[in-house]
Amino acid sequence: MAAAFTALRVLLGIFFFLTGVLKVSDWPSADLHRHMASEFVRFAKVFPLKDLGFVPEPGRYLAAVGWVEVTAGLLLAFGPQLLQEISNFILSVVMIGAIYTLLALQEPLAMCAPATLSLGLLLLLNIRGYPAAPRPKFE
Repeated sequence: MAAAFTALRVLLGIFFFLTGVLKVSDWPSADLHRHMASEFVRFAKVFPLKDLGFVPEPGRYLAAVGWVEVTAGLLLAFGPQLLQEISNFILSVVMIGAIYTLLALQEPLAMCAPATLSLGLLLLLNIRGYPAAPRPKFE
């Protein structure tokens, strides 16, 4: 079972790394990068901190989310356990933000499916995917 969770963690980390690369670079696909940039113009309009007066510039918002996904994805896939757990938490927050954004834009529920599935897998890893800490032995 540990091998299945390790494979899931590595595949999920690579997935987030690749989606982050699409956001910060037009290298894999210029069309997808342009599409992401146009979507983040819409996403910035419903940014959760908007009520507090903070509205991000869409290009910087795209880059920030992209670099978070690149970094956290690599750490989730290949980092030490502590950094895997931290990156899992960070990516979970990003996915909650993605779901909130899509719901605030009144997108169809099917548009939330990838973020919801990713969040579910991250939570599964968080709950079951790491070995338990060794218990101290009392003599």
